[in-house]
Amino acid sequence: MGEQLIKKNLEFIKILPSWAQELSYKYLSKTANLYILHGNIRDFLPHQLYEGEFIFNRIQEYIAEVLFGGRDIIAYYDRSGGVNFHSAEMRNEYLSEMRRSFPGVAQEEFISRSPLKAFSHLEHYFLANIPHNKRIVLLVDYAETLVPHGAMAELSEEDRTVLVTLNRWSHDPIFTQGDVSVLLLTENLADLMPRLVSSPSTVKVGIPFPDLEVRQLFLEFLDRQDKLLLESRMSPALAARVTSGLNLLNLNQIAAESFQEDRPLGLEDLKRKKKEIIENESGGLLEFMESSYDLSYVAGHDFVKKRFRSAAKAIKQGLLDILPMGYLLSGPVGTGKSFLVSAFTGELGIPMVRFRYFRSQWQGMSESNLERILHLLTALAPVGVLVDEADAFFRTRSEEDGTNARMAARMAAFMGDTKYRGQVIWFLITARPDLIPIDLKRQGRAEEHLALFYPDTPEEKNEIFQTLVRKLDLKIRDFSFLDILKKFKQDFSGADLEAILIRAKFLSAQSGRTFINKEDLETTILDFVPPAYPHEIELQNLVAVLECTSREQVPKKFQNLDRGRLIQEIKELKTLLGERTH
Repeated sequence: MGEQLIKKNLEFIKILPSWAQELSYKYLSKTANLYILHGNIRDFLPHQLYEGEFIFNRIQEYIAEVLFGGRDIIAYYDRSGGVNFHSAEMRNEYLSEMRRSFPGVAQEEFISRSPLKAFSHLEHYFLANIPHNKRIVLLVDYAETLVPHGAMAELSEEDRTVLVTLNRWSHDPIFTQGDVSVLLLTENLADLMPRLVSSPSTVKVGIPFPDLEVRQLFLEFLDRQDKLLLESRMSPALAARVTSGLNLLNLNQIAAESFQEDRPLGLEDLKRKKKEIIENESGGLLEFMESSYDLSYVAGHDFVKKRFRSAAKAIKQGLLDILPMGYLLSGPVGTGKSFLVSAFTGELGIPMVRFRYFRSQWQGMSESNLERILHLLTALAPVGVLVDEADAFFRTRSEEDGTNARMAARMAAFMGDTKYRGQVIWFLITARPDLIPIDLKRQGRAEEHLALFYPDTPEEKNEIFQTLVRKLDLKIRDFSFLDILKKFKQDFSGADLEAILIRAKFLSAQSGRTFINKEDLETTILDFVPPAYPHEIELQNLVAVLECTSREQVPKKFQNLDRGRLIQEIKELKTLLGERTH
């Protein structure tokens, strides 16, 4: 009989999603009784009733009815609702036992919102039922409000008592040998007390965002209920494809609003809603990048454009496993690094987001922000991630800051996880790649190092000029910019040339013209003084050369430079600028 039950349980587990399978196997192994469920815990969760037929539950109902449907006691607790039970019968049995054990105590004490009172009474009730072989489940929601992230010395007496209670339950032989399971629910592991999270007796199970198949199932479910309004060219399958990164609760909200307004959803509606929701969910820490340009608007930098176009082609062909884990794009200021990646989004074929500054002055908040963002990135995949001024964004581990070190380690682990190859593609942009932690830019992370340099010849500058005229939609009248460049012979970056053209346009407008003539441009060039940071620019050039992972992209004037001499020159420039050298 026991073997038949085990076989039946194993067959049931096979139809569960992977996270629920992991939880079920851990439960059946009897090796733990304290679980932390984290991630997409506020969503609808699908459960297959019959072939092709699904229902969608909230997590409390899913755990209580699907995973632990045969348990004798299923209790709930959170700071707002206090103690509750899955059914009125279970609640009444609990209150009856408490009144017998503690006569004269008011009923409100037994369902108290105070964690100390609630856990004390629940423990008494569990211990009374374990000898009767009762199977018990306790779900503790918003666990981060009970055992918040922080050092032990910073916790209140109540929080320390709760932490000790949970740890004791996870080790107590009476609990571990009895059929008692305690499940803590939190959206973000980083919000919990590290000592509890890292305990070997705690099982951590992440609930992912719904994948393409689940999103399509849910949208088809809404469609069968006539609660999904789509434009004629849209279908649940297409809607599912463009809503990566959204959970089922988000999809239900979008569908409900559309239904209420009697306005069918189109492709652009879904893209706009997705952008709004994800930027709000990330607390403004992720920003969707949209570009009106493609790589044809980037002059020069042929080597880098060729690499990016090859990557775009591989993505469109579904060859994600041949892509680099990430790119490190370096070069001096004014070379158009950010614009080039922005233009790349115009032909990439996958969404691109900008990783914004996520550090906070509040204890534990920086790590919590980081975990939230990484969770969203996995849901958005495939996705490109732009980190601008990456040297400032990723502070080095040498800084005496434990939070920085932990976050750098977490970022390095995520960026180096090969299951995300072609799914989360990193673009680290910096003028100072030497200031980025080495383990973030090694092979297997931001592994392809590309560099942009200032235009070297008049022909290269002219190409940039012609591209900028198109980008800025300028009107030029009767002159050759190449002739002007040969006449003045100044060194200009792409940013300098753009500034010159904008000033020349202003000069022509003051003269009442809608076009720029030769005199406007020559007058502007004569007056233009580019910002002068010669030592900084030279340092940025040399560290970019040092980082290049391909000789082909290095300018000719640097190609024959001895590596040892290059490193020495970098050290001398850093000393001149008052920087520390290692």
